Amino acid sequence: MNVLLAFALAASVTTPAHLPPTAPCPANVPAGTTCYEGRDANGAYYTIAVPKKWNKTLVVHSHGGPDLGDPTPERTRDDLNRWAVMVKEGYAWAGTSYRRGGYGTRMAAEDTDNLRKMVSTMLKPHKVYLHGQSWGGNVAAKTIELYQGYDAALLTNGVMAGGTRGYDYRVDLRVVYQYYCGNHPRPTEVQYPLWLGLRAGSTMTTAGLRSRIEECLGTAGNRTPEQQQKLTDVLTVTKIPEETLNSHLNFATFTFRDIVHNRLGGKNPWSNTGVTYQGSHDDAALNAGVERFAADPEARAALAHDSDLTGKIEIPVLSLHAIGDPTAFVEHESAYRDTVRKAGRWWNLVQTFTNEATHSTLSDSEYATAMQALQAWEKWGLRANPYLIAAACPRHDGKYGTGCYFNPGYKPAPYESRVLPRA
Repeated sequence: MNVLLAFALAASVTTPAHLPPTAPCPANVPAGTTCYEGRDANGAYYTIAVPKKWNKTLVVHSHGGPDLGDPTPERTRDDLNRWAVMVKEGYAWAGTSYRRGGYGTRMAAEDTDNLRKMVSTMLKPHKVYLHGQSWGGNVAAKTIELYQGYDAALLTNGVMAGGTRGYDYRVDLRVVYQYYCGNHPRPTEVQYPLWLGLRAGSTMTTAGLRSRIEECLGTAGNRTPEQQQKLTDVLTVTKIPEETLNSHLNFATFTFRDIVHNRLGGKNPWSNTGVTYQGSHDDAALNAGVERFAADPEARAALAHDSDLTGKIEIPVLSLHAIGDPTAFVEHESAYRDTVRKAGRWWNLVQTFTNEATHSTLSDSEYATAMQALQAWEKWGLRANPYLIAAACPRHDGKYGTGCYFNPGYKPAPYESRVLPRA
């Protein structure tokens, strides 16, 4: 089957029409909130929360990942608990688990919009905002390009370079790690091209992969000089922080397998052709010995169709990104900025940055401040300003006490400064 058609079939639409039952609210949600739970006709679980004093604006949430297991109701409950600040600020909140695990930006965008339509029919909000976190930032940005019905969007720590570029540093990690460690796969195991992530039929687990990483690179405080040299080379060449090395290699193993085997018919969407790896103790040997491959044009086109962004945004979009994000590097924002500018929509995007070094969540005080700025922009046309956002944060911190770390003068370096360009 043509992989473009496979993506389209995976996103077939069935909009749920039933009303959900009420459910207990998670612990962080304020008292007096009414919560609902259910599962739509496509199999996506959802959770909805309506505060006692609702401001008539709905926030629809696109979660990160992608999760590789089957969808569960715990996913949406946990997301509501993590972003309960939205409900505390008076917004109704709705989140979806998506209909299945695994990659699929358009699939996730459709499930997000299905939830918007259902909740809008149920609650009849005056305004609908969209919030995307991590890979959910890519999902949310794709959603507002594909669907109408949203008045504004907040994208936080988003993977904004899209699938064809946004994972190149994990492609590089996969091949550089194998060059130095040679145990993924081992010489005694069935060999396969590294862009596969894993060979078909492999039973490797995340624990098994972690064991191999520790076998090659050791553990903190317990490394041989040879292991330390290998670790230094891997981290320096790929510019990946040590704290997230395992998680990035997990992605380059298990999520790559999902993308290639389950979404692209076994074809390769990535390339490291023309990449010059630098920073090791012997760059010449590394570049001569590292595995090389070129993308299959059809697979790359399918991944681009599914996840790359056009930048054609017609509503106010505010992004918030931690400068030290160790998972979705802050340079993703440069890629998105350039995409939006090329589309001639620069006025509709404002980017803000914080001095935090985290990925999964930011300060509640910052979320509250960002939402207030987004609302003023959408409602009264007062375009968000990073300096005014930073100045407004301490007032919200008086309520939440989680800190204000805005850096309004910060500008991220070009994406290519962090992720090696390829032919």
